Amino acid sequence: MSIALSLRSSLLIIGLTASSAQANSFSLIQNGFFAQPAALTNGAVPLAPRRAVQAQPSSADVSRGAVPLRSGAASLFRGRDGGSLFAPILSLPSAAKQLMTLIATAEAGKAGYDAVQHGARTRPAKLPTEMTVAEIYQWIDDTPGQPHAIGRYQLIPATLRRLVRHQDVPLGKRFSPALQDQLAHQLLEEAGLSDFLSAEMPRADFMLNLAKIWAGLPTTTGRSYYEGYAGNSAVYTWSYFDTQFRKIFPG
Repeated sequence: MSIALSLRSSLLIIGLTASSAQANSFSLIQNGFFAQPAALTNGAVPLAPRRAVQAQPSSADVSRGAVPLRSGAASLFRGRDGGSLFAPILSLPSAAKQLMTLIATAEAGKAGYDAVQHGARTRPAKLPTEMTVAEIYQWIDDTPGQPHAIGRYQLIPATLRRLVRHQDVPLGKRFSPALQDQLAHQLLEEAGLSDFLSAEMPRADFMLNLAKIWAGLPTTTGRSYYEGYAGNSAVYTWSYFDTQFRKIFPG
């Protein structure tokens, strides 16, 4: 009797602890972080009424792509739907390549695959495409307190780690152009690329989702979704972005 009573008491304590932890947990998605601008400075106007956010991240490194916009989105690199096994692929669709180039021009400029965020005081000892994923992680860990966006798509640490983990990329793998494209394609799918191509997502929604991931892209206001936040600003005007987007995806 005493053993059974003790067991029931222990289970009750564990249950109460788990409930408390769940009640106090915080999710950027569940609390609406991606449903509103990261900053409303210098007169920036929200695109639509937004619900209040319970907390704001302390750095842009926990916003831009760190949490998937659509976590169930498939990817050409995914070996099975909803799984973590990724299969190699020879090439990306032409439209996806063109869109990635449009994004990369805003994010990385002429440096392309070897771009390092200009605010990084201590740059890597080697070009990004010559580094392994593990070496990039080490550079990030060794240089705290500075920006670490890297590569053609300016992946921030939280996003890079998430994508690498989700795709089961070996840490010894080189941060090659092919790998960078592979990681970026997942972000396109999370933004809604396939749904947009199948007419299941409006053009405006897809473009806004892209701006939520890449700070160099403008929203319809002409401002970055992260305007004034951690030094971010849109590189393109809305008119230019919209025109180029329609050239890639006519009709």
